[in-house]
Amino acid sequence: QVQLGESGGGLAQAGGSLRLSCAVFGGTVSDYAVGWFRQAPGKEREFVAHISWSGNTYYADSVKGRFTISRDNAKNTVSLQMNTLKPEDTAVYYCASGSRLSVVPVATTRRYDNWGQGTQVTVSS
Repeated sequence: QVQLGESGGGLAQAGGSLRLSCAVFGGTVSDYAVGWFRQAPGKEREFVAHISWSGNTYYADSVKGRFTISRDNAKNTVSLQMNTLKPEDTAVYYCASGSRLSVVPVATTRRYDNWGQGTQVTVSS
């Protein structure tokens, strides 16, 4: 069964950058759709970005132009490059994988059936 592990979280200043990595264990990353979600205290888990098995990418409006999701087949990882960070980006970030093909919208949590434990991202003013 596929397992996911996030890394790269930490503290950044507003306007700074962080790069998160999602390692895929027990499977080939290109065989799955992979999404990033985030959850701040008291808020619902929020869609951030998605990359399909074929490499198509999708972003939440709140991060378009600032975040980039990518896949490294050699390392079997999916990354989230976060630039121009804002305090409102502060949250626990989760990596999730789903089946290669689905009609379920990519921005919904039910699209995914495997989740990592999350990594904390904190952005100071």
